[in-house]
Amino acid sequence: MFCAFRHGLLGLVVPFGLIGQVASACIAPERPFLPERPEDVREYADLLRSDFEGYIADIQEYFRCLDTERQRAFQEAREVSEDYGRLVELLE
Repeated sequence: MFCAFRHGLLGLVVPFGLIGQVASACIAPERPFLPERPEDVREYADLLRSDFEGYIADIQEYFRCLDTERQRAFQEAREVSEDYGRLVELLE
């Protein structure tokens, strides 16, 4: 997938057709931090528990996003394949 940020094109105008794709990109959540020292785990137990529960909710949302994107990509590939078939027919 083309990523304007990765290719240094942030300052360029993004075509309107890509705006929705960039805005709805699936972004994986950051893995929660787990301290190594048991004392720290106990001291920050509520915060850590909240971080892990938030991660679990976020990763489920991420998986749903990936499923939706996969369905969209398959549909697009099918449409492009049909377009290609029409192109080949026109060129024969």
